[in-house]
Amino acid sequence: MLSKISEQLDKLSAAERKVAEVALAEPKWFVHAAVAEIAERAGVSQPTVIRFCRSMDFSGLPEFKLALSVSISQSGLPYVHAELNIDDSMGDVMEKVLGNTAAALLGARRSLDQTELERAISLLTHARRIEFYGVGNSGIVAQDAQHKFFRFGISTVAYADTHIQLMAAAVLSPQDVLVVISNSGSSIEILDAVSIAKENGAQVIVITRHDSPLAQMGDCVLTVAVQEDSSRYTPMVSRLLQLAVVDILAIGLALRLGETVSFKLEKGKQSIHRHRLNEEQDLLND
Repeated sequence: MLSKISEQLDKLSAAERKVAEVALAEPKWFVHAAVAEIAERAGVSQPTVIRFCRSMDFSGLPEFKLALSVSISQSGLPYVHAELNIDDSMGDVMEKVLGNTAAALLGARRSLDQTELERAISLLTHARRIEFYGVGNSGIVAQDAQHKFFRFGISTVAYADTHIQLMAAAVLSPQDVLVVISNSGSSIEILDAVSIAKENGAQVIVITRHDSPLAQMGDCVLTVAVQEDSSRYTPMVSRLLQLAVVDILAIGLALRLGETVSFKLEKGKQSIHRHRLNEEQDLLND
């Protein structure tokens, strides 16, 4: 059902699209919400909600909500994916994985707060050093972030080991910024590291779900809202959303730093190019 909604987005009117995005971002809430609540959340009129349902080939809101409820209540393949079943074809796999991803990205557009993003960029711009912490899948995202940011000429490091995170947090200073990435936002080790960093005066940017303990500790909170039960299924979409937020921060910081970043990136590209030319020359000499 979510895949079907995603596929129809380009065919909907601007107002109906707003309703579709609410359904994609918060399908469980949508099923139980009244038409007035849906209209308010989407910023449209109540008749627009009904028109959206009819554009999706349903007679009205009750029929649409019933179909949506059945779709999201289906149990998936344990520890693999919430919507995939053992008898799904590869076509089904493609549609469900891409549909879920598209829906989550649209939801992120609604959940991310522009003011918080601007505050995060401001903190990163003035940081003496930036550290990225994450565990498991989020640790991979932390490494991706470090790979992007160090090319700007900023002192950066990524830690995925919880013991090292605790030790590293202990030597942070008020001139440093810690970026913590966590899907659950409830890891005791991560929370302890954040607590230590804050005691040392470091500013903390968190990328997590809005209702997590980690979100309560962050100086700047970038909300990643995703309907994914990480206790039962392997996190997939949450990782992609985290990567998207990292990309937003990297591009935002590059724009803030201006030509300085362009010069450093150019130097990096030239260094790689010279290295490859030297390797080719060595091969020819051999």
